[in-house]
This record gives sequence, structure tokens and C-alpha cells, in this order.
Amino acid sequence: MASVKFAAVLESAEEGGFVIKCIQLPVATRGETKEEALANLKEAIEGYLEVKAERLRRNSKGERVEVIVETPSALVA
Repeated sequence: MASVKFAAVLESAEEGGFVIKCIQLPVATRGETKEEALANLKEAIEGYLEVKAERLRRNSKGERVEVIVETPSALVA
């Protein structure tokens, strides 16, 4: 299993606690503390990727290829 870094935005929530959103994936969550929000986001990303990988295994009939692109530094900070 490979490790991948994802960027996230952590913001104070109006109702208290924190909201955290992954920039590269459609994943967001919250937590009462920064640490809890980060832990919840890690768990949410892992779950999202597991579902995505399973769907790819079931639906993919083509050749797997890799694409490397350069991204603006603001997206990977």
C-alpha cells in the first residue's frame, strides 16, 4: 500500500469545533478539536479511496496508465 499526501483546509466552524475539507477529493468532515478533525478527515479519505478502488476494480476493463501533471503550488501547499 502506498502513502499519499493530500492537502486540506481547516476552518473554525460557526457552531464550534472545526470543519476540514480535502482539496483534491470531494471529502469533508468536522471535529471538536483540530486533532479530531484531522483524524476524522484521514478516516474519511481512506474510506473514500477504498470505495473508489473497489469501483475501479469492478468497472475497469482497460489498460492502467499513469499521468503526471504539474500543479500550481497553491494546490499542494
